[in-house]
Parts: sequence; C-alpha cells; structure tokens
Amino acid sequence: MARDQRSEIRGQGGVGATSEAVILSGAQRSRRICRCFSLAQPRTWVSRVRIFGPGRPQKLAALAGLSALLLIAGCRQDMQDQPKLIPQRGSNLFADHRGARPQVVNTVARGQLKEDSYFYTGVTQAANGYREEHDELPFPATVDVLKRGQERFNIYCSPCHSRVGNGLGEIVMRGYKPAANLHDQVRVSQPLSHYFYVMTHGYGAMPDYAAQLTPADRWAVAAYIRALQLSQAAKESDVPSGVQVQNLKDVATGENLPASFAEPWSLPATAVQPYAHDWKQGWPANAPANPADPNQIAKPGAAKPAPAAAPAPAAAKQE
Repeated sequence: MARDQRSEIRGQGGVGATSEAVILSGAQRSRRICRCFSLAQPRTWVSRVRIFGPGRPQKLAALAGLSALLLIAGCRQDMQDQPKLIPQRGSNLFADHRGARPQVVNTVARGQLKEDSYFYTGVTQAANGYREEHDELPFPATVDVLKRGQERFNIYCSPCHSRVGNGLGEIVMRGYKPAANLHDQVRVSQPLSHYFYVMTHGYGAMPDYAAQLTPADRWAVAAYIRALQLSQAAKESDVPSGVQVQNLKDVATGENLPASFAEPWSLPATAVQPYAHDWKQGWPANAPANPADPNQIAKPGAAKPAPAAAPAPAAAKQE
C-alpha cells in the first residue's frame, strides 16, 4: 500500500482504519490466534489486545495446563520400560521378587521324560552301584536301522576310522594319530552299548558326538559297527544257502579298481605319534592299527624301542 493511501486511511477512520491496516498486514498471524481460542475474526486492534490482556488469565492457564498434559503423555516410557520378565533378573510381579519361577516338584517338561534310561545313557545301574554296559540294542536291529547307521558312520566316523573301521581314515593319511581299530580283539569283545557310551561322552583323543548324533542315531551307528565287525570276520558258512559268494579281488577287477584294493590296508609312513605316551596315566586310549605301533603295545616298564627314522623323500622324477 502506498504512503499517501495509508495517510488517507489514517485520516479518515481513526482507530478502526488503523486496525484495518494492521489486520491486512498480519492476516496470517491473526487467523492462527483465532483458531487457538475459537474466537471470531478480530477486526480492530482493541480486540487483539483483549485476547492477551489481563482479562483472560483463566484461558491462558487452561492452555498451559493442556500443553503440559500433552507433553507428559508424549514422554511416557512404555515402549522402553516394558513390564516384562527378563531372564536372570528380578521382578515385582511376584512376592519373592524373582522373575524365574521354581519348577514344580515331581514334574518333567515335555520331551524330557527319558523314562528309558538305557536308551539315553547306554548303561544301567548294577546291584553293586556301578554302571553296567550291555551287549544289546534298545530296539530291533532292522535293515533301516543299519542303513541309517551306515550313513551316519560314513559321515562322522569314517574320516578317522575309515569306512571299514580299521582306524586308517583320511586324517591318518595326512599325518594324524591313528584312530581305534574297531576290528581288534579289544573292540570286538566290548559290549554294544560301549560304542554308544563313547560316542556320547568321548574317549581319549576322540571327542563326543552327542551334539551331532541323536540317541537313536548313536545306537544305529553302534549296530552298524557290529555289522562291520561281522563282515570283516565273516566266513562262507555264515552266508545263507543259495546266495553266491564273490571274491573281493574279482569284484575289484570287475569294477576296474587297482589290485591293491582287495589287499589289507597298511599304516602309511606319514602317520606319526605326536608325543610319547605317559605310562603313569594308563594304557593309550587309541588301539594300534595294523601294523601295530611298537611304541603303543610295549608293556609298562619295558624299554621303549627307538622310533624309526622317517623315510627319505623320493627323488623328483626327471621330466
């Protein structure tokens, strides 16, 4: 608006004209004030002064109280401080102020009954108080059980014991200590549940496989170990009548395998004993494989033979 127009308005209207000019210049601010207090559109400067004047303290107090309530409601910590139970922490929900509730006496959780202790442990409590092993399975040894045991054995046991169980697995070919030979006299004479117990708790250098194999799988592997022992010492008279028996060498020839496939496996030169055995701690946990290691089969107190020198590396072939 031009200066002469403002002067004309100021000379014509007095207070009303002056307030009209003010309203036109601050229309947006006036509308916001009117919406907050639900008042009519102010037309004069006097009406604007009345809103903020000393005559409206109650509305200002109500506005301040409402703003404070809204602020408090928006700052609640329900999402951060949820009334929930956290493990290993206290709680005001219960009278003893413990979040973890004690188990009810003489109750068992679902899936943890383990009523058949022999199935889950492989031992029973003998009359003299000692744990006793048994040469029996807790369930029938069907063909499916043996196939399952063969699958688990080839996955978890064959790297050390080999697929035929003679203790000359792939890790022995790479210089690791020979594993137990499952066909020696000691292992063959052990009861069936002994294999289950060893797989559950480990033995000597062998770790436990309780996390990898379920109790049913451990029993299946034990059954398959017994089947391997029977197969390696089987006689032709053990075969049912009418079943044709093939020589292993003939089978190897028909499969285009080398002649050494049907021969007994021998301990490779790369297999070493990592340290001398301390006889004060008893016999070694792992049985010697064929050929037997003289350092392992020597009797306690006897002189230990000197370890054989490592064979010299073969000369490189000339191209």
